[in-house]
Amino acid sequence: MTRRLLLSYLSLMMLVLLALEVPFGFVYARNELNRFSHTAELGAVTLASVCEEKLEHGRASDLPEFARDYARRTGSRVVITDQGGTVLTDSATAATVGSDLSAQPDIATALRDRPATGIRDDLVPDGKVLFATVPGRSSDTVPCVVRTLYPLAPLAEKVHATWVALAVVGLCVLAMVALIGFALARWITRPLRALERATAQLADGRLTDPPATDRGPPELRRVTASFTRTATRLQHLLHAQQAFASEASHQLKTPLTSLRLRLENFEPHLASCAQDSLSDAIDEVARLSRMVQGLLALARLENSAITPETVDLDAVVTDRAAIWTAFAGEQSVGITVAGTQAGEVWAVAGALEQILDNLLSNALRVSPPGTTITLATATAPGDGGRTVELHVTDQGPGMTETDRQRAFDRFWRAADAHHDGTGLGLSMVQRLTHASGGDVSLNAAPGGGLDAVVRLRPVQTARARSCTTAHRKIPPLRNHSATDNRPATETVPGRDQ
Repeated sequence: MTRRLLLSYLSLMMLVLLALEVPFGFVYARNELNRFSHTAELGAVTLASVCEEKLEHGRASDLPEFARDYARRTGSRVVITDQGGTVLTDSATAATVGSDLSAQPDIATALRDRPATGIRDDLVPDGKVLFATVPGRSSDTVPCVVRTLYPLAPLAEKVHATWVALAVVGLCVLAMVALIGFALARWITRPLRALERATAQLADGRLTDPPATDRGPPELRRVTASFTRTATRLQHLLHAQQAFASEASHQLKTPLTSLRLRLENFEPHLASCAQDSLSDAIDEVARLSRMVQGLLALARLENSAITPETVDLDAVVTDRAAIWTAFAGEQSVGITVAGTQAGEVWAVAGALEQILDNLLSNALRVSPPGTTITLATATAPGDGGRTVELHVTDQGPGMTETDRQRAFDRFWRAADAHHDGTGLGLSMVQRLTHASGGDVSLNAAPGGGLDAVVRLRPVQTARARSCTTAHRKIPPLRNHSATDNRPATETVPGRDQ
């Protein structure tokens, strides 16, 4: 912002200088030319009067010396003609003496007793000259005509020197404005830079260096003071929310666990007709426990300042597929890993495991026996370059477009859902993916079912991996009870559950 302010100061001052100096330069050049023309005309009039007097007294022989002396003193060329336009003398050369110049416009005008002044470039071979042609009048006749020629090079040099002086003055003014403007811009933007640093610190979760409220313009001081109060309030609220999540994780789980144990202790003492109700109550307590854990996990995830790191996506996919094969086998559902090797991607530590656990858990709930869940990785073009995609595709009933748009809302469940989910799994998947710098979407799978697509940033964007893995079918492990060892879903990596 300092550069932009300085550029605005310099642009404004340059416009002012151009508005002042350019017209001044043109006016000066025009005035100098007019002054030069007036001086030349006065000198020619005086010279013509003297020449007329010498001719009247019969002293025409004095004209050549007189013309050369005048030309030497004024730096001009003097041509004197008689009343017929014949050259009597020329201070520059004697070759033109006797020549008839009556046909030339300025001489003809002077012979008619009218002076002529202007600029011509055909009178001398050196270039443009200023001519002043005046008649030497004696009563009603014009006994002689005097033409004086002045080279314009000295005048052009003088005007050029004036333009150079104006440019130097303008540059000096711009330099002074630059120094003053830089100091002023730094003074104005110092509070903004402090606010920028404080905002970055606040975005990371903690404001360690609050901006000073006694620097810069009064308006920015008030903005800084308001920001500091707001940041302090936000930090207080964040600390209170973090404290609540930490305390609630212990205070809520213990009563729920105790309630479940007490309900289970009722089982030997209840009649057989009440066993189903007891089982339903125990299942609801378990669902409530999972819902509490999911809410606390989301709260901790949103309150934590987490940084993505490099994770081997292929290794995570293979590992989670092998673990979930046992649970898929209990429902006669297979798990297949396919696609292009993705390599390393940016993700929060432990996030990929939880993303896959939640997506596989949802897919397994809706997969009919004899179907297959496919885990596939691929690369695709993205906004900032290459993107790695992770597909979790099932062959279940799928979801409508409206349901897919609402699936990431907290606690949302499809109207025809018949499972004991909490409605927090996909919300957790979305937040973990966003925290890793990626995105997630739900699409209709070809041939029916649902295709959950997780897009992540690859670590190596310049060189795409070309080796692909063959479709490897992981056989279901049947007759293997692993209900109590099911991978945990709706959790936050690295946190106590």
